[in-house]
Amino acid sequence: MSGLENEAIPPARPIIGEAEIEAAVRVLRSGMVVQGPEVAAFEQEFGELVAGRHCVAVNSGTSALQLTLMALGFGPGDEIIVPSFSFAASANAIRLVGAVPVFVDIEPASFCLAPGAVAAAITPKTVGIMPVHLYGHPAAMDQIMALADQHSLAVIEDAAQAHGAALGGAPVGAFGTAGCFSFYPTKNMHSLEGGMITTADAGLARTLRLLRNQGMEQRYANEIVGANMRMTDVAAAIGREQLKQLPGWTKQRQANAAFLDGAITAVTTPSVAGGAEHVYHQYTVRVPQDRDGLQAFLRERGVGSAVYYPTPIHRLLPYLVDGQPGPWDLPETEKAAREVLSLPIFPSLTEGQLRRIADAVNEGATR
Repeated sequence: MSGLENEAIPPARPIIGEAEIEAAVRVLRSGMVVQGPEVAAFEQEFGELVAGRHCVAVNSGTSALQLTLMALGFGPGDEIIVPSFSFAASANAIRLVGAVPVFVDIEPASFCLAPGAVAAAITPKTVGIMPVHLYGHPAAMDQIMALADQHSLAVIEDAAQAHGAALGGAPVGAFGTAGCFSFYPTKNMHSLEGGMITTADAGLARTLRLLRNQGMEQRYANEIVGANMRMTDVAAAIGREQLKQLPGWTKQRQANAAFLDGAITAVTTPSVAGGAEHVYHQYTVRVPQDRDGLQAFLRERGVGSAVYYPTPIHRLLPYLVDGQPGPWDLPETEKAAREVLSLPIFPSLTEGQLRRIADAVNEGATR
């Protein structure tokens, strides 16, 4: 084996190439570094990924979620349905506007919101649903949108992990009232840090643009109370370069997943729902017995892995009720938190490294 094949394989590997470096330097030399022409171009180009929706760039995926909830006017007394099996940012954004996260269970195959659980959780206080396209697999948006339409609810798609994912040929971020993406360095594409909000509603898009920039469209002509959640032109320039490469990287992630699907036999590999396009932000297997032991074994073999997420949001300290996890009945969420293990899937993996990953998993799970 070459030296590369023998190296430890990290769980994820951000890509920063010469094109991204040159783009950043170009912007720095221009002197136009915040909310300038690069941001405008990035918004326009990203729109092609989400069926031509309006796009509003912000400084993080969490800001995208929070600003969207602010723009929709949600706050104290409002309930928003969200999975507990997600990164805390999903529920944090709800809490940050003073609304109440209502946690519901997931589908065991996709790890995304279970439509039946959503239906059962709707009350007169419910104003929105926040499906999370976890690991790059789209949630059951056809069923979720039907419920939202029936009850006149907003749908805020948390698409932080799902750039380019689709269901029935329609891209995530183009189903709901708004879609929210993250450009954190380990995402399928990044801008070092940043986020994007997508919406078909021109009025909502304008409100979002005001909110991200202290409530101003024209300098010193503040129209509403806003915040500073702008994207820098350096971040946008890097994001533009990454966006160009996203289709190729997605195909490679899918090819890597197909290889692992065929080579891993000792644990349950990811499934893909009918009509869904999975973009494999994470390649997440289920390990019913001794998940932590398998992870330790992989570490010894130089194969990185990660658990997303070991603690469901409703069990995190800020969400406890009188020190307890609250009234939630989430058996699939609890089971997933015990079993999931995400393996390396990034585009630059070689076939030799993929074979090492599969062999280590098969050996470690049957030892």
